[in-house]
Amino acid sequence: MSLTATASGFVVFLLSVSVVQGQNDWGVTYTSTQICAFKRSTVKINCTYRYPSRIKGTSTVVKETFWFTKESNGVFVDLKKEYSGRVQYQCDKKDCTLRITDLRESDSAEYKFRFITNDPEGKYFGSPGVTLTVTDPDFQVHVKKSFSNQNPTWTELTCHSNCQLPVDPSYIWYKNGQLMEGNKVYFHPDRINPEDEYSCALSGYESFRSPSVYPPKLPSVSMSPSDDIMEDSSVTLTCSSDANPAAKYTWYKENVKPDLEPLSKESQLVFSSIQSSDSGEYYCTTENQLGKRTSEYIFIDVKYATKTSSVSVSPFGEIVEGSSVTLTCSSDANPAAKYTWYKENQTLPQGPEGIYHFTSISPEDRGSYHCKSENNYGQINSSSLFIDVQYAPKLPSVSVSFSGEIVEGSSVNLTCSSDANPTANYTWYKENEDSPKASGQIFTITDVRPEHSGNYYCDTQNKRGHRNSTLYLTVVAGAWKSVIIGTTTAVLLAIILLFVFLLINKKRPCKQLSEPGERDENREQRPPTERQPEEQDDIHYASVKFSNNQADPVYSNIRPARLQRHEEEEEGVEYAAVKFNSAPSTRGQETEEDPAALYSTVNKT
Repeated sequence: MSLTATASGFVVFLLSVSVVQGQNDWGVTYTSTQICAFKRSTVKINCTYRYPSRIKGTSTVVKETFWFTKESNGVFVDLKKEYSGRVQYQCDKKDCTLRITDLRESDSAEYKFRFITNDPEGKYFGSPGVTLTVTDPDFQVHVKKSFSNQNPTWTELTCHSNCQLPVDPSYIWYKNGQLMEGNKVYFHPDRINPEDEYSCALSGYESFRSPSVYPPKLPSVSMSPSDDIMEDSSVTLTCSSDANPAAKYTWYKENVKPDLEPLSKESQLVFSSIQSSDSGEYYCTTENQLGKRTSEYIFIDVKYATKTSSVSVSPFGEIVEGSSVTLTCSSDANPAAKYTWYKENQTLPQGPEGIYHFTSISPEDRGSYHCKSENNYGQINSSSLFIDVQYAPKLPSVSVSFSGEIVEGSSVNLTCSSDANPTANYTWYKENEDSPKASGQIFTITDVRPEHSGNYYCDTQNKRGHRNSTLYLTVVAGAWKSVIIGTTTAVLLAIILLFVFLLINKKRPCKQLSEPGERDENREQRPPTERQPEEQDDIHYASVKFSNNQADPVYSNIRPARLQRHEEEEEGVEYAAVKFNSAPSTRGQETEEDPAALYSTVNKT
C-alpha cells in the first residue's frame, strides 16, 4: 500500500512493500522498507507489531512504544527526544505510525520500531527497519522515440521523479517556458523544432520544475593546435553541442559520402600523424532523441615542403619557329611554391611565376629547360625538358674544292650547306635543265669538259620550307692550248710594235742623233726632268688584250655569276714589253747590240 502525508504543502510517497520482522509470536511488519521524501515535506512510516497474548500465564500488556535510529550498548534513543518536536507517534492497538515533519537531508536514516511489554523479557524491535531518503524534489523528463524504416514516427516525453510517485499523479508540462494543456505523465509533441524546449513538474510542486529537454543546439568545432599544421604532427578536432538528453557525435569529411564509415563517433577526431592527404573540410553532426544538427565546416590546411616538380610544354608536339610556346612548372607544395627557371643551368630572367612564355620562339631558344620549386619548408628541382625548335632551311652557302683554275679534264666537288631543322635534303640543278643533276650536299664532276660551264644552283628543303643558292662555273682550255695561244699573241705583238717604231724613226731629223760622248755630257748637265723623255724614247710598252675563245673556255675560281665574268676578263689579259736600240753603244764596256734585235717579255696571269 502507498501511504501519503501532507505537511507544509509537501507530499511524501512511500514504497508499498510489506516486510515481517520477527519470530514465533513476536514481530514487526513495516509497510515499506524504502521511502523517498522531499526536503521540507512530511513523511509517515507505518508498522504493525504482534506479541503473545499471555506470557508465563499472565496477560500481556504493552507498556511502551517508540521509534529510534540510534542504539548503543542496548540503549535505544527515542526519536521524540532527538527530533525536538518534529516527531509524532500515532499508535492504536497494534498499529503505530511515525510522522516526521520538515524533513531535512540529515533525516535520511534507517528507522526501527520498538515495543516493551509487562514481561521483563517481553521487549522487541523490528530489524532491519525502514530506510528513509530525504532529497530535493527532482523531476526529469525521459524521452522515448519510435522509428520506422529509420524515420521517426512519434516522440514520447515522460515526467519522472527519483522518488516513487503516487498513483495517478497530476503533472504540468511546459513548452519554451509556456504552460501547456494536459496533466498526464507523458506527452506526445506533434513536431519538435530545433529551438523547442520541454519541461515538467508535479502539480503543487511547480517551483520544482524539471530541467528542460531540447534538441542539440548548433554544434561548434575547434582545432588544436590552431596555428600552422605541419605534416606528421598531431591534430585534434573537437565538436561540442548543448543538448538534453546528451547528444551523440559523428565526424565526416566533405566530399566523402556520409553513408560510408564515419571518421569518428566521438566528440573528438584525432590525427596522430596528419598527412597532406588529410587536408580538407570537416564537419560533425550531433543527435539525440529530439533532433539532429550539423556543424559548420572547419578547414585543415596541412603545410609541407615541395614534394614534386615537373615541366610541361604547350602546345604539345612539334614546335615551329615563330610560334607561341608556354612552359609550365607544376609542383606539390603547401604553401604554394615560388619558381626559378633555368636553361642549360643558366638562370633565366623570369619572375617567380610557374609559367615561362615565348611569344615568338626562335632557333636560339632550343635547349634543355628545368625549374626549381621552393617554399618556406624546402625546395626541389624538376627534371629537364628539351625544346626542339624546327625551322625552314636558311640561305645555303656553296663552295668548290679548287682554289685556282679548273682545268679541263680535272675533277671538281661542289659543296652546299644550310642550317635547317629538321635536317635539309639537298638537290643540285643546272640552269635550263629540268631534271636534277645530283642529290646530297656534295656534287662531284669528274673529267670536267667545256659543256659543264654554266649556272648551277643548290636547293635545300625540309618539311618547313626550302631555299636555294646559285653559282657560275667556267671551264677553260688545257695547258697545251694556253702555250699556243701565248706564243701566237707574242709574235703578233712584236710585229705590230716593230712597224710602229719604223714609222716613228722615219719622221725624226738626223740632227737629233748625237755622238755618244756628247750625249753623256748633256745628260749630266740637264735636270732629271728634262732627261726622262729622251731616255724613254727607246722603250715602248704595248698591252694587248686577248679574249678567250668561246669554243675553248678557261676554268677559273667559282664565284657568283656576275662577279665571275669580271674576274675572268682580267685573268685573260697578257702584257708584252718590246725594247729597240736606235744606235750602237759607244761605251767600251758595253756589249754591242744589234739594232734590229727584238726583245719581248710576256707576262701571263
